[in-house]
Amino acid sequence: MPQAALVPRPRSRALSVLDVAPGFANSVSVIPDGAWKALWDYVVREFRGDLGAAHGPAHWRRVERNGLLLASRSGAVIDVVRLFAVFHDSRRERDGWDNAHGARGAEYAATLRGVLFELSDAHFELLQYACKWHTDGRLSEEPTVGTCWDADRLDLGRVGTQLIPRYMSTEFGREIAARGSIEPFLEGPGAGAT
Repeated sequence: MPQAALVPRPRSRALSVLDVAPGFANSVSVIPDGAWKALWDYVVREFRGDLGAAHGPAHWRRVERNGLLLASRSGAVIDVVRLFAVFHDSRRERDGWDNAHGARGAEYAATLRGVLFELSDAHFELLQYACKWHTDGRLSEEPTVGTCWDADRLDLGRVGTQLIPRYMSTEFGREIAARGSIEPFLEGPGAGAT
């Protein structure tokens, strides 16, 4: 998508899932499927790192997968979890230590909000916070932020780091970490149950 085409759409008060089904706000995406594909394609195209790097797009997809699994129990806001997956490492300048990459990812998300995706102010604040602080080893009792951070940490095996339950924010994240891998939980209905 050429830069000239990135013109913010006016924010409107569209009917959201929160208006029609408050109990399902966390389990239903309000961003259309076509918009997700366009967003992912755009961010991957703009990524300046090595596409095969440990923190590249394949990692983002695993973080999305992990986050969707965690959200099935945590009550996290699905759109925030999915947006975190694509933005949290999207502005890395190197695959090694890069302590400002989360803040840059949050800033990048702000430039694309209203252009490639819409998100309420409250949910956008969660996304910003999750991106900015995801590398500081913090824990969060806020379900969406905790789910984002756990989704990222559950992919640490790719760099040889063992999963440790006490570094997970969510109960489900701790359960998965105690098993040592997310893989048993991905094998179908009832997977991971003890």
